[in-house]
Amino acid sequence: MASTVTEREDLENHHKDCLVRLCNPHVATMKEDVLYHFNLSTGTHNFPEMFGDVKFVCVGGTPSRMQSFIRYLALELGIQHPGDDYPNLCEGTDRYAMFKVGPVLSVSHGMGIPSIAIMLHELIKLLYHARCSGVTLIRIGTSGGIGLEPGSVVITQQAVDACFKPEFELKVLGKRVVRSTGLDEQLVRELAQCSLELSEFPIVVGNTMCTLDFYEGQGRLDGALCSYTEKEKQEYLQEAYQVGIRNIEMESLVFAAMCRACGLRAAVVCVTLLDRLKGDQISSPHEVLNEYQQRPQRLVAHFIKKCLGSAALS
Repeated sequence: MASTVTEREDLENHHKDCLVRLCNPHVATMKEDVLYHFNLSTGTHNFPEMFGDVKFVCVGGTPSRMQSFIRYLALELGIQHPGDDYPNLCEGTDRYAMFKVGPVLSVSHGMGIPSIAIMLHELIKLLYHARCSGVTLIRIGTSGGIGLEPGSVVITQQAVDACFKPEFELKVLGKRVVRSTGLDEQLVRELAQCSLELSEFPIVVGNTMCTLDFYEGQGRLDGALCSYTEKEKQEYLQEAYQVGIRNIEMESLVFAAMCRACGLRAAVVCVTLLDRLKGDQISSPHEVLNEYQQRPQRLVAHFIKKCLGSAALS
């Protein structure tokens, strides 16, 4: 037991001291790096001053969701001040939005792999230029559940593609490049422990399937195109359930792959808006969906608050 604890402490200390790295030697030779989609540049902004203290980055689909998260987190951390409106640090572009409170950055990423991939390239470079260390990235979002009641929160054990493989495929210069989509196992355990401490809503650990499409790619019957039967859809979703998949979304593959490649500790926490075994369309009232969307935020805020409390004590 003692050796296990020591190994865990060594990993944690390594993470705290580890600077964000890039897998691109060309960036170090650039006189100026323009993060176009953030409307930020190393030539016009002091990244270490603005972002050097960042330890946690939470990303999610929409600007409004990520702004509401930063407001909630500020309240939870006790660093909210009257009149604070938490301005968008990417002001001047409507592509992404970024908000900050203390050592936490909250960034929108849009919908789908291409959108979040662009954001991640620039976000990871931002953290690199700011000389951040010991950073944890968490995607908080919505998803379709498989065999779960709506409102259940899934902590992703492993991100897999539509063929249930834990890999992300990309064409680079016309060649097929495959990257692993493994997520940080220790971080999954830490989030699972936080879920036990909250006990406010159903939380499970399971695999997450990431698709390139919301309709045919996820086996829906209600799109403009559909070439399969209800029976075939059910067989596919049942097979997914049997291999441990508990939800479906559209970003986790590239999120896991890019974070892993750059040595960043990362996790995915999503709420389910429906059980895909029982239907394809989201029909819950707006106020119910809004409460569901806050559940990953509450879990992750609890985790961050716990981590910062532990850091203050150490």
